[in-house]
Amino acid sequence: MKVGHELPPLEIPITRTLIVAGAVASRDYQDVHHDAEAARAKGSPDIFMNILTTNGLVGRYITDHFGPGARLRAVKIRLGVPNYPGDTMVLTGTVTALDADGTAEVRVVGANGLGHHVTGKVTVRVREEDS
Repeated sequence: MKVGHELPPLEIPITRTLIVAGAVASRDYQDVHHDAEAARAKGSPDIFMNILTTNGLVGRYITDHFGPGARLRAVKIRLGVPNYPGDTMVLTGTVTALDADGTAEVRVVGANGLGHHVTGKVTVRVREEDS
């Protein structure tokens, strides 16, 4: 692994089930994450994914790539456009820094049909034999 290494993209279909299950699993009972009528009444065209689900998907993307020895040290993300049902989010990542101890910083972008849903930086400790 080197600085500039690009992780393979991960396509995640955005389904109603994913949005609702992620909200329930994270105990986020805001109606905009499960009730389409309530979401529309608040100005959204449909229900949309919550930040905790997005955060979990970003973490999964990194740990799936770096393997079972990977340990997330920090996940710093910023949301952009919403993830609505029927779209696909494509996560991509680039290693931007690498320490001698195997700690890497990865810039992550998750894009859908509307633009960037999530951007951020993940710091991950990777054992050499797992990278």
